[in-house]
Amino acid sequence: DLHLSLRRQRQMCIRDRIFTIHTIDFCMLYDIIASVKNKRILNRKKHIYEKNLLNDNRAVRKYNMEVAVLKKLVTVLGAFFAVLLACPLSVFAAEGSKAPSTVPVWLCIPFAGLLLCIAVMPLVKAEWWESHQPLVVALWIILMVVPFAFVYGAGKTAETVLDCIVNDYLTFIILLFGLFCVSGNITMEGDFAGSPRVNVGLLALGTLLASCIGTTGASMLMVRPVIKMNSWRKRKGHIMIFFIFMVSNMGGCLTPIGDPPLLMGFMRGVPFFWSLHLFPVLIFNMVILLFAFYQIDKRSYRKDIANGRKPDIRKPGTQFRLDGLHNIIFLVMIVGAVILSGVLPGMSAFQDAAGNVRGIHLFGEVTLTFPALIEIVIILLAAFLSFKTTDKQIRIRNHFTWGAIQEVAVLFIGIFITMQPALMLLKAVGPNLGITKPAEMFWATGALSSFLDNTPTYLVFLTTAGTLAFTNGITTTLGTVPTKVLSAISCGAVFMGANTYIGNAPNFMVKAISDENGVKMPSFFGYMLWSVAFLVPVFIIDMFVFFL
Repeated sequence: DLHLSLRRQRQMCIRDRIFTIHTIDFCMLYDIIASVKNKRILNRKKHIYEKNLLNDNRAVRKYNMEVAVLKKLVTVLGAFFAVLLACPLSVFAAEGSKAPSTVPVWLCIPFAGLLLCIAVMPLVKAEWWESHQPLVVALWIILMVVPFAFVYGAGKTAETVLDCIVNDYLTFIILLFGLFCVSGNITMEGDFAGSPRVNVGLLALGTLLASCIGTTGASMLMVRPVIKMNSWRKRKGHIMIFFIFMVSNMGGCLTPIGDPPLLMGFMRGVPFFWSLHLFPVLIFNMVILLFAFYQIDKRSYRKDIANGRKPDIRKPGTQFRLDGLHNIIFLVMIVGAVILSGVLPGMSAFQDAAGNVRGIHLFGEVTLTFPALIEIVIILLAAFLSFKTTDKQIRIRNHFTWGAIQEVAVLFIGIFITMQPALMLLKAVGPNLGITKPAEMFWATGALSSFLDNTPTYLVFLTTAGTLAFTNGITTTLGTVPTKVLSAISCGAVFMGANTYIGNAPNFMVKAISDENGVKMPSFFGYMLWSVAFLVPVFIIDMFVFFL
């Protein structure tokens, strides 16, 4: 109160230009009190700053300690595994002993643990998870590899891991990298607004395009335009969810180019254009899902409009322009490389006298085949030429960064390696599950494809179907498979990869790119709730209509 009264008197004196001994005393007294008050404020701010600095230092020390512990743990386990490899190949599996006839179920725990980390850690400690992903993935890999070595021996372990990296992961990540680079050099400019009708058209176009350039190619090509058109909207997470449902998965069912399982079927003798028999199933599912999407998107669209969000439609007419269109040539190069990877292994020039595909021998029975090497070279060449021939400004307008592909590369090497025991277990028990009917094949293939790689899952059940001594159907190198059974296996592998983020390669890529561009995507379990609510009912209808 004294400070306020002195302040008023000082202001009055200065305003009236009255300067006496008393007013000077008042001013001096005010300045003294003000300086004391300011000093207290400064001291308080200094105390708060020092307290925050201390907390920050503690957090940094804790962070460094966590990193050091993780690094030491990974180093110790890695050194232990190196010792295993340095020992004779039969150190832990005696020469006369036999490996277990079935894979121990507990070897699948690291795979389940990694999936649990992917699902839970972004919700619990998001920043920590983003910065520690490589260490956590390495930890789970080692926790799978070391027990695996005790059960099967170091030689078998090294062969399994190397085969997974060379013949599965390498081609997978190179294909994803090439498509990510080329599609990032194509940008769309225009004033199309993301309305429900426009979004339905985009999803329908992307779904049909997926069978021509693959689900990964269509996803990488369409994801940024869809995000751009809906950038003015607040409620848009559901758009990318249905994008994953349809463009990243279902759309790849019509040709072997569309999805890797169908390419593997083509390599086993399934005719190239046989997959067109699945067109009625695809159209049926598209109608149901697009109708559901339109209703959801219309409601969200109206809420955004009611909240004052509106697209920029000030310019008369409609403008639309594609920049970097020459990259379509490189996209065709990548699609051609994928087709060659399926065709070349069947040619005599790429086979030895025993009928095995020629390649570079690496270790044990692991060989990097020449068709796979040709595919890798073509894809990397397409990505290189795309970057060299495209203006950097196009990537800037596309908000192109390497974060999404880095995250997918780190997480999926862990998924590919740790799921090997689960795949081995599936191959061991798959033929003895007693699954013979189309509906059973549909659900069994689909349920496992939701969490495991859908390509080996497809091959396991295709092999199982080929051994059931059917006499009518499609003749393959694995045996005769009835059309309805083959349709059920194909649809289960392709469609149900949409049930989780890890069910198919483009799923996680679309999520990562959406997150980077400010689209709020659901968590791992949140996404599964969407798939249970919308996809599972569609699959139940599919079963009654097509597979019974």
